[in-house]
Amino acid sequence: MNKREMLNLLNEKICHCSKCPELVANRTQTVLDSGNPESRILFIGEAPGQNEDEQGEVFVGKAGQLLTNVIASLGLDRKNDTYIINPIKCRPPDNRKPSKIELENCAPFFKLQIKIANPKFIVCMGAVAAKALLDMEESVGMMRGRWFKYEDGIVNADVLVTYHPSYLLRNPNAKKDVAADMQLLMDSMALPVVRLPSVLAP
Repeated sequence: MNKREMLNLLNEKICHCSKCPELVANRTQTVLDSGNPESRILFIGEAPGQNEDEQGEVFVGKAGQLLTNVIASLGLDRKNDTYIINPIKCRPPDNRKPSKIELENCAPFFKLQIKIANPKFIVCMGAVAAKALLDMEESVGMMRGRWFKYEDGIVNADVLVTYHPSYLLRNPNAKKDVAADMQLLMDSMALPVVRLPSVLAP
């Protein structure tokens, strides 16, 4: 059984999950992922929004378009060269941040998803992703620009923390920080950056 087949089986379980009554009552569908689970790079976001809830795929709104452009600027193809997930699989009402109990309820699915994909590099986009993966309470500004490690017995990945694309839409000046973080990622992967400065210009 390949990774996609294993993830499809996992998604069948997620679709029937009812641990978070408010999320279950408001969701259109669960939202598993986007991209290629065979990729070396895993991007982790926050939670599905309205567009994701309607289409069943992570990062398909304005923030998703920015992420797609950033990935393209790295010389990578989003569909084939990256894998993208969220710590929770149902949209919180009014696009609020997921609660602690919601993150805890979805953690077994989230961690198993990472175990199946087994990436070599992980990019946590925003504080929710960093908390879910690393259990760290520091601000993104304090965590970014340095490497962390995620290990679970199977996965042994280098982890980078940076700002969420939606944060960049509200705070364009932070784009230069994400540009530096993506340069750090590419340097570690020994890959050249193609158009990053223009894509992430404030």
